[in-house]
Amino acid sequence: MTRRNSRRRFLQQTAAGGAMLGLGDLAFMSQLRPVSAAESNLDPKIVQLRPEIEPLVRLIEQTDRDRLLEEVADRVDHGTSYQEVLAALMLAGVRNIQPRPSVGFKFHAVLVVNSAHLASLSSPDEDRWLPIFWALDNFKSSQARDVQEGNWTMAPVDESRMPRATKAADAFRQAMDKWDEGAADAAIASLARNAGAADVFETFFRYGARDFRSIGHKAIYVANSWRTLQCIGWQHAEPVLRSLAYALLNHDGEPNPSENDLAPDRPWQRNQELAQKIRPEWQEGEPSREATEELLSTLRTGSYEEVTDLVVEQLNRGVAPQSVWDGLLDGAGELLMRQPGIVALHAMTSTNALRFAYQASGDDNTRRLMLLQNAAFLPLFREAMGGRGQVRDDRFVDRLEPMPMSEGGPGAIEEIFAEVSRDRLTAAQKILGYLEGEQPAKPLIDAARKLVFLKGNDSHDYKFSSAVLEDYYHVSPKWRDRFLAASVFNLPGSGDRDNDLVQRIRSALA
Repeated sequence: MTRRNSRRRFLQQTAAGGAMLGLGDLAFMSQLRPVSAAESNLDPKIVQLRPEIEPLVRLIEQTDRDRLLEEVADRVDHGTSYQEVLAALMLAGVRNIQPRPSVGFKFHAVLVVNSAHLASLSSPDEDRWLPIFWALDNFKSSQARDVQEGNWTMAPVDESRMPRATKAADAFRQAMDKWDEGAADAAIASLARNAGAADVFETFFRYGARDFRSIGHKAIYVANSWRTLQCIGWQHAEPVLRSLAYALLNHDGEPNPSENDLAPDRPWQRNQELAQKIRPEWQEGEPSREATEELLSTLRTGSYEEVTDLVVEQLNRGVAPQSVWDGLLDGAGELLMRQPGIVALHAMTSTNALRFAYQASGDDNTRRLMLLQNAAFLPLFREAMGGRGQVRDDRFVDRLEPMPMSEGGPGAIEEIFAEVSRDRLTAAQKILGYLEGEQPAKPLIDAARKLVFLKGNDSHDYKFSSAVLEDYYHVSPKWRDRFLAASVFNLPGSGDRDNDLVQRIRSALA
């Protein structure tokens, strides 16, 4: 199969959303190395995956890092689809990487899969495989770290504990409420086999947002696993959902949250009561620039109680939820302006996840809670930033002044990203000047994504860029240019050092 044909397969299969694949010529099988008897034996102590995907997952797990890209590229040339590679990558991650002691660190190998997929979908044809192959290499790094930390592997579910189909939903909620890992594991396996995807994730949206542990990674994992499963298919859901439930029950070594009053759980407890005070017609409000500015101002110094109280008051006086989301999205961007770094970065990526859950949910109360929890989380992010150094009080997103460009068109974009490597504040001002000059945003976004491919060295580069470049289109036109301008405080510039992986990926795919 030629590279052009493999790209065509990728586009057709992605557009079809998992449609049935036709049978092709199997003559290529004679060209592949045979599978030994030892390789085909399955360890009964390790969770087994569906037989059609297990061999590719084992290839990813067992191939040395310095040969994996070439091996997968060879499978692609012989007909392995984009969907199959994406599924195998996700399943290798959930089977081999423990989401402990925190839903982050080495577990970013799993969290980044959907971000890589989004980057692929938004890329030109010639770059579509780059993010996925980058994520394959990243998995091998995390796998090695997991081995060093004890070599955790997901075990088979305890079938004897699984509740009947009609009892599974209640059993899962009860187990999650009690923070009971064993009961939750058995119940979610039953749900995966017997319930619909939308119903299962309606429940997960709430548990992913209920506490601030792992600085937003729980909500991020919920959103990313749901979105990845929509691409790879619900037939692969059970191990993903088991990993997800296990991750959400992490409580950082603290005592059982169901039996103790702990700080990370208090916003959720309060917001469940506060959500009932929002008027029934709350989604029918009018846009208000003044309300967005008011929310931004309160986010700068207010406690989570003050911010959530304001959100309820705004909704009850007829402000549109979109104006509240404008304040939250731009408020997260402002945190990054005030202290570039890992905490503010997660303020933006968790806001992306909670915004996604809000839009994906069909439950009115869940939507209220996603909005309120996001409003509560941003002051908590700001407080966490205070423990890492100065949080500037002279950089505010609504006061950013546009700076004129020296030239227009492609030259302007080159000027902006050269400036990112020298002075991010100036680059942000130039982006604002470029966009307010009625220049199109898409070439700027495409250039930013291309630089992530060329310069990115960390899973956060993909997670962050995929989140903010997506959320640009979810911010109101009056606020989105400032949101994108703030993003340059964590985007790579053209003067940054190239990573070493892109050329290897391209060589493997050549």
